[in-house]
Amino acid sequence: MFKKRNILLAAVSLSCLALLASCGTKDNATSDKKDDLEKVTLILDYLPNTNHTGIYVAKDKGYYKDQGIDLEIIEPGENNTSLALLGAEKGEFALSYQEDLTYATASDAPIPVTAIATVLEHNTSGFVSLASEKIKSPKDFEGKVYAGWQSASEEAVLNAVMTNDKADFSKLTTVGNAGVGASDLGNNVDIKWFYEGWDLTKAKMDGYDLNFMPLKDLDSRLDYYTPIVVTQNKLIKEDPELIQNFIDATKKGYEWTMENPKESAGILHESTPDQDLAFLEKSQEFLSKNYTSNPKEWGVMKDEVWQNYTDFMTENKLIEKEIDSKTMYTNDFIKKD
Repeated sequence: MFKKRNILLAAVSLSCLALLASCGTKDNATSDKKDDLEKVTLILDYLPNTNHTGIYVAKDKGYYKDQGIDLEIIEPGENNTSLALLGAEKGEFALSYQEDLTYATASDAPIPVTAIATVLEHNTSGFVSLASEKIKSPKDFEGKVYAGWQSASEEAVLNAVMTNDKADFSKLTTVGNAGVGASDLGNNVDIKWFYEGWDLTKAKMDGYDLNFMPLKDLDSRLDYYTPIVVTQNKLIKEDPELIQNFIDATKKGYEWTMENPKESAGILHESTPDQDLAFLEKSQEFLSKNYTSNPKEWGVMKDEVWQNYTDFMTENKLIEKEIDSKTMYTNDFIKKD
């Protein structure tokens, strides 16, 4: 009886071990599947900054891994643009700007890419000057010196806002950017183009008293999307699931960032320790309130925004042919929670 019991127990034990081994194999297979991540590259538009925080949060929190993505974030470098690198298939995704994508689409050799989300709902950039200069409208730009990047679109914007304010654009002197931030204002430079959440925030923290004129308040057509998330047209056709997974993780990262600005700034700082944490926290405080007015619809783009800026570029002869703005973007990958 004892022997039979032992034999029976042994048989049952072996059966259980076999079952457990089987279950273990299944669990390991599931685990291996999770570990089998797809390597994906995102090309930034510039150096890491608080426009990008949601991406760094999503990476830190494992949101990309949850979607089967092993994300590598790279910078474009001095002699390249993120859009050109994306078009050359150096990455699956990139951050760029509506104006650059419009140029690329209207060129003789269009870059086959499409915007799939906007990081910011509104353009937060504008013109700044020292408050002591009393430059309060584009009319006051006459006789002043503007320091910028000297791009064609930049000149067109200056011309347009001054013309709208009945000012003479020829009376504005434009020069190359003579310095970083606000340090050169008042020193042979009167006006610069700042982003409110970055340059303007830093200048205020440094004690500068500035006047700020948001572009979107000067001309509604200048309320364009900057920055935007872009992908290859080829990828949209061949692997829409990857795009959906990427956007789902990215959106979740920005939603968390909007709810936790200070902690998010800390996560960005861990990846960019050379940047001042206090500044990142102040910048993130602004950006978290301005990514979107509706966190559930982060990333959604409107046709009138694309069309308005396309019309602006056509009117100012920045592009030589009319293009359908609807061909440049899609909201298909933005899930409204």
